[in-house]
Amino acid sequence: MIQTKKTTAYTDQKMGTGGLRKKTKVMMQPNYFENFIQSIFNTIGDMSGKVFVVGGDGRYFNKIAIQKLIKMAAANGVKKLIVGQNGFLSTPAGSHVMLKNHTNGGFILSASHNPGGENGDFGIKYANETGGQVPTSVSDKIYENTKKISEYKIFESEDIDLSKIRTTKLGDMEIEIIDSVKDYVEMMESIFDFEALKKLFKSGFTMRFDAMNAVTGPYAIRIFEEILGAGKGTVTHAVPLPDFGGLHPDPNLIYAKHLVDFMYSDEATDFAGANDGDGDRNMILGRKFFVTPSDSLAILADNYHLIPAYKNGIYGVAKSAATSTAVCRVAEKNNLPCYVVPTGWKYFVNLMDSKRITLCGEESFGSGSSHIREKDGIWAILFWLSIIAATGKSVEEITRENWKKYGRSYYMRFDFEGLDTEVADKLMKDLEAKLPSLTGKEYGAYKVSQAAPFVYNDPVDGSVTKNGLVVDFSNQSKITYRLSGTGSSGATLRVYLERPEYKNLDKDTYEMVSDLLKIAMDIAEIQKRTGKTKADVNT
Repeated sequence: MIQTKKTTAYTDQKMGTGGLRKKTKVMMQPNYFENFIQSIFNTIGDMSGKVFVVGGDGRYFNKIAIQKLIKMAAANGVKKLIVGQNGFLSTPAGSHVMLKNHTNGGFILSASHNPGGENGDFGIKYANETGGQVPTSVSDKIYENTKKISEYKIFESEDIDLSKIRTTKLGDMEIEIIDSVKDYVEMMESIFDFEALKKLFKSGFTMRFDAMNAVTGPYAIRIFEEILGAGKGTVTHAVPLPDFGGLHPDPNLIYAKHLVDFMYSDEATDFAGANDGDGDRNMILGRKFFVTPSDSLAILADNYHLIPAYKNGIYGVAKSAATSTAVCRVAEKNNLPCYVVPTGWKYFVNLMDSKRITLCGEESFGSGSSHIREKDGIWAILFWLSIIAATGKSVEEITRENWKKYGRSYYMRFDFEGLDTEVADKLMKDLEAKLPSLTGKEYGAYKVSQAAPFVYNDPVDGSVTKNGLVVDFSNQSKITYRLSGTGSSGATLRVYLERPEYKNLDKDTYEMVSDLLKIAMDIAEIQKRTGKTKADVNT
């Protein structure tokens, strides 16, 4: 039976670049989740004939939220839902299911790389028919609806059993429960040479994959251990848990330190990789060697011809403004277009759909290609394994050869977390007003050549986006400031530093950017305004 329930609107349901993310207990407030889902349905309009994909990363509240979403979809007249078995579906796998089935979009319930559990975070990623993030014009309409919603519709029924692969119904709505892993594996087999990868593991090559107790554990076991023949136990933290087993599922040097420590020990494997909560981010490690996401993107772009799916060429590449210029140097020497976009995967989607790019990535451990409209963690790891299989070289050798060929960008990101939102906003506003006066100013060996907001003119839809503030120096070094939209509380100021070098390729990264860090903190008056003398997280 369909019921219409009265509700009171919440005014804090504005989607960021990764959807709506809040503390789990905020999401669990009466009607909070329901209000947001109903606002999406209201924005879409007529739901008859519509088909959506539903899944999540298994974090706390996932099971309850999916049942609510299913019942609301039925009440709002949705024709069909395609749901991952037991409610599991990684973000890249979900994007593929949307594209493969020509659906009208989908819902992946995840806060991505944010911590889980009752005291952690919860999120909702709403994708359109491309399988990627909705445009700002759509998310703005959803937000306006959240501020005035007064009722929502829900089908009153028992919960749907999602444990069995089958097709069932709720009212007039069809529900197809699918193997969460099968379609994704088939897609990876169509992109990469799995026979070559099997030979790599038969040769004695070893790896460790850390799923961080998140959604990609089952995907990784199926691909790496069962199909490619990696040893049993290659995949660690393989069971998705509501609180990720206490791990913070963000694959970087801080939150995946246990994997880093292992790879810098005498027991290290030849290769290691990790994914985040919903499987769209990746970290790449060799024996006692870490590959920055910026370098990883550049290396993928330089070796695309080794991958069967790209052997006939690629359209171009793209990076976020905060990502280092390494991939642009590769593109220039290989006569490939290179686009620089704001943070947010939706900007890449426009370029993919218009056949301007094939490969893209962000400094925040995300890379992908036009096989889907999201970043893809396991895809990136299979790409790296394919390069290793084709060249016979180690992770470190592959990376150092790239530096010798194109130069090295010494690059680091410094996150100042938990800032008062008003303080952070004023810091950025005052800094933007200050930028014009910086041009020509000298800070020791660093002379400012240009200082301005980053402005992106989308070549596809003509939209204009301002995202972050950039200080360029005459020696090609760069400081980028940006407020993050992926946190669930407070504000995070991210400061990105880049110093390209073409001769000194073996220096310590922090040592090479330490002067830039002092300049960045001085220009923005970070200590004075926030009270912080150092960043909370360095990556």
